[in-house]
This record gives sequence, structure tokens and C-alpha cells, in this order.
Amino acid sequence: MAGHSKFKNIMHRKGRADAVRSKLFSKLSREITVAAKAGMPDPAMNPRLRLAVNNAKAESVPKDVIDRAIKKSQMGDASDYSEIRYEGVAAGGVGVIVEVLTDNKNRAAANVRSIFTKLGGNMGATGSVTFNFDRMGQVVYPSKAASEDEMMEAAIEAGAEDVESDMGDGSQYDEGEGHSIYTGFEDLNEVAAALEAKFGPAQSTKTVWRPKSLTPVTGDQAVTVMKLLDALDEDDDVQNVYSNADISDEDAAAFGG
Repeated sequence: MAGHSKFKNIMHRKGRADAVRSKLFSKLSREITVAAKAGMPDPAMNPRLRLAVNNAKAESVPKDVIDRAIKKSQMGDASDYSEIRYEGVAAGGVGVIVEVLTDNKNRAAANVRSIFTKLGGNMGATGSVTFNFDRMGQVVYPSKAASEDEMMEAAIEAGAEDVESDMGDGSQYDEGEGHSIYTGFEDLNEVAAALEAKFGPAQSTKTVWRPKSLTPVTGDQAVTVMKLLDALDEDDDVQNVYSNADISDEDAAAFGG
């Protein structure tokens, strides 16, 4: 029986991982379709599409899926997606920004509001949270791409504004989260191109909302915040979720475990 239970547990985890991956592919494909529809269907002529395609490739989205997403943008019956930003406050006063791509505004608004309400948060008006964030470009490389000093030097030369590096503890199984290079919103493509010339393709290149300051939450509040962020991220209409939560590694590990 123990062996059977273990097998079932492995299958459950694999099933969840497959579902998460499928959802990620769907969101990346949607961004490609919207980017291609908003401009030229050629990544070389459309910076937003180029970023979307590069990010999809970084997540191992198959080429045929990427091609179908681009072709879909040129079809007369392609869904007309709306880009919407919602803002709200989670437990402990944590600010949350939710970016949505949806073909049904009413459904998206109702779902996002319901998640906030059920998990200890409140929706806010436009601008109620973004004042505490900067709209920036972000280029991410794995830690093995360069040392902290090498990445810092290259980022400064490329015109980046800041670099955050997590190199792990040096053990075989802990490589850290890598390098996050932050740029001015309008400088993203230029900085990304300069870094790619030196280190190769990035793990991801995108625009983000970076908090100006963090709000510490611990214990039960931290768990509630993480549940809310997870629930938002799992919604089909939600593309990106940002927060200024400062959660300890211990609380995050306890939630994940």
C-alpha cells in the first residue's frame, strides 16, 4: 500500500505540473497573438512580439505553437482581447497589481474581485497601488551565465539601472535565482540586445512593476497573501501578478511544503 500511495502522489504532482505548464503555454500564446495583432506579425518588425516570442522560447514553447499563435492574430475570427490592469490590497497592507488579457471584461473583473474578497484583500481604484511601483524593463539570466561582478559590469555598460543577483550558496543543488537586470521602460530592447550579444539569449525579457518599497508580512498573514497571489496567477485571464510583499524564506518554504 505504501508503494501504491507513493505512486499516486507522484502522479498527482506530475498532473499538477503538467496543468501549470499547459496554463503557462496558453498565457504565453495569448500574449503572442495580442502582440502580433497590435503590430506587424513579424517579430523582426514588432518589438513587443519579439519579446513575447523570446519569452515563449525560453519556456520551451514548441515552434508550431508559437507559429499558430501568430497566425491566429491575422484571422478574422481571432478573439478580441482587452488589456486591463487591476489594483488591490492584500492582507497586511500588501499592494497587488494584476495584469489581465481577456475576451470577456465582465468575467475577468468578477473573478479577480472574488479572489481578493475570498482571500482577505480588497480591490482598489486605478492608481491606488501603482504609485508604490515603478514600471521598468527586466532581463533575467540564470546564475551560471556570469558572475555577479561580470553581470553588473555588463549591465552598467548596456545602460541598465540596477542589478539584483542571487547566486545561491555555491552548492551543486542551489544555483540561486540568477540575475535580474532592471532598465528604464523605454530602454529595455536596447539593454536586452547588448546583454544578449555578450551572454546569449536571456531567460526572460519583459516589462514589470517593481515595488519602490516592500511590506513585511509573516505567519498567517504571509500564508493568506501567498494564497491570494497563487489564486490570481491560476486564473485563465490573468497574465501577470506583482506585489510588494516581503516574505521570509521560512514562511515561503512552509507554504510550499
